[in-house]
Amino acid sequence: MKIIDILRQDKVTLSFEVFPPKTSDSYQAVAAATREIAALRPDFMSVTYGAGGGTSEHTVGIAAGLHEQYGVETLAHLTCVSSTKEHVRNMLDKLRAHGVENVLALRGDIPADGEVAHDYHYAAELVRDIKAQGDFCVGGACYPEGHVEAANKSEDIRHLKTKIDAGCEFLTTQMFFDNNILYNFLYRIREQGITVPVVAGIMPVTNVKQIKRILSMSGTYLPERFKAIVDRFGQNPSAMKQAGVIYATEQIIDLIANGVNHIHVYSMNKPEIAAGIQASLSEILR
Repeated sequence: MKIIDILRQDKVTLSFEVFPPKTSDSYQAVAAATREIAALRPDFMSVTYGAGGGTSEHTVGIAAGLHEQYGVETLAHLTCVSSTKEHVRNMLDKLRAHGVENVLALRGDIPADGEVAHDYHYAAELVRDIKAQGDFCVGGACYPEGHVEAANKSEDIRHLKTKIDAGCEFLTTQMFFDNNILYNFLYRIREQGITVPVVAGIMPVTNVKQIKRILSMSGTYLPERFKAIVDRFGQNPSAMKQAGVIYATEQIIDLIANGVNHIHVYSMNKPEIAAGIQASLSEILR
């Protein structure tokens, strides 16, 4: 089933992101974690794609297993900054062979060594190429606070519109911790004629290390209420995990109450986090 058909249903959806192992040695542990998350029966699961395509085979393996063995609709990430057109074609052939028909098309981060391919420059080009190579449902990323490389938010939305015009059928947001940022973003993109479904990406922050990484990568705004939680519980791992799950759950409840019906949780391959959030929303998701 295509993700766009799930998102068009008149219901609240909850989905989870997992990431493949960086090495073959950790494949079994990651596969076990993804199985546990799949057992929660989310509306769909996404599988990320490592920087430079380094985990591409594992991405296909995890995505195929979720779809074939557990019957979970799967969204496979695919980045293009380090990919040739031939590599993209091979990846799409493999996904198609396993019945995976949903792809999240991303430019991807520039590798640390600066080595990039030159077949693609922007995600819109990848979207257009995927649509030309088969009946895939293609999603894309969006940034409620603006992409870090965009000159301003207006420019970022113009680029986003280009991606939609290329064939992107839905959007998943970068993490955010203040819902008002998303509400403002939705108003701005609707004004510019972007009407595709938007899935809110929520990151349950359960340890201080995550926060430092988030800030170093994206500079995401942290509300004072969230900072107070970190200051109070950051040195107590169990308390921080519980507080992080509660904060994320409260974000989700507010989003749903305000008409944002599609939630994607960045689970960090932690089944207990996914299960805790789902359990807290059990009646809301009915």
